[in-house]
Amino acid sequence: MSMKVMLVDDHPLFVEGLQYLLKTQGINVVGIATDSKSALEKACKLKPDIILMDVKMPECSGLDLLKQIKTEMPDIKIVMLTTSDEDDDLFEAVKSGASGYLLKNASAKELVSMLSALEKGEVPLSPGLVGRIFKEFRRDSASYNASLRKPLQYNKQWPLNERQLKVLELVANGMTYKEVGTVLGITERTVKYHMARIIELLHLEKRSQVIAYASKLGIVDNRKPEND
Repeated sequence: MSMKVMLVDDHPLFVEGLQYLLKTQGINVVGIATDSKSALEKACKLKPDIILMDVKMPECSGLDLLKQIKTEMPDIKIVMLTTSDEDDDLFEAVKSGASGYLLKNASAKELVSMLSALEKGEVPLSPGLVGRIFKEFRRDSASYNASLRKPLQYNKQWPLNERQLKVLELVANGMTYKEVGTVLGITERTVKYHMARIIELLHLEKRSQVIAYASKLGIVDNRKPEND
C-alpha cells in the first residue's frame, strides 16, 4: 500500500509494536507520537494519509485531538483505536469525523484489511463495534424519526439539516434528482449539491453508500440502492 500512516498512542511498547507490525506488512509508517501536542505538530509536518490514534490520550483526549486535527487538516483520515467495544466515546468520535474505529486486539490480517478498505473509501469498523454504532445512530435519530411512516425531522445532534434529510429520504426511496427537485421546488442542480454535502457530512464516498447506510440505520425504507 502506498498510504502514509502515522501512529498516536501514549504507550511506547504498544505503538512501537504496531509500527513494526505495519512495516512488516509493507505499510509506510511516517511517524509516531506519544502525546497530543507532538501528535498535532507531527501531523502538520508529516501530512499522513491516515492516523491510527488511541482514544485515551494524556493532557488532551483522543476525541479532542481528533476534532483539532480534522479542523486544521480535514483530508487526513483518522482511525480511533480502543481496547474495549464499550468505549463511551465511540459514537461521538464517529460523529466528529473519525473514518473508522478499531479494537486494539485486532489481528495483523484484520488491521491491514481494514486499512486497505479505508484507502478505497470504505469505513472500517471492528465487527464488535458495528452493532453499537447502528444502535447509537438509531437511538440518536429516534427523536425525529419515531416511525418510518413519519417524515424525518431535524435534530441538532444529527449532522444533516432538515432539507438534507428530506433530500436523502426522497432519493433513498427511489426518486431521481429531477423528481426530488420538482417535489421540493428546487433545481436538479441544487439537489445534486445537497447530495454532495450529505456524502461529505456522513464521511462516505458515493450516493449508493449513503442510501445503503441510511437504510441500514432505519432512517428510510429498506430499498435497493441505485447504481451510481
